[in-house]
Amino acid sequence: MARVKVTVTLKPALLDSQGKVVQSALTQLGYEGVDGVRIGKYVELTVPDSENIDAQVKEMCEKLLSNPVIEDYQFEVIR
Repeated sequence: MARVKVTVTLKPALLDSQGKVVQSALTQLGYEGVDGVRIGKYVELTVPDSENIDAQVKEMCEKLLSNPVIEDYQFEVIR
């Protein structure tokens, strides 16, 4: 078995309204100097280890785990 860590974030060109709210809240709490906040999601998978695991995870990301129109993803396979 392999563990896969998937991180999904909005594409940089899109406004991250949730990130803006968190950035504003951090500033109000006195954490000055926070120049930007981007919010995303993290998914951890445990899958059978195989030679084509990268292709399978990429397919999972593009079909279900992310919206390729508005989101980017990256993943790391830990064997």
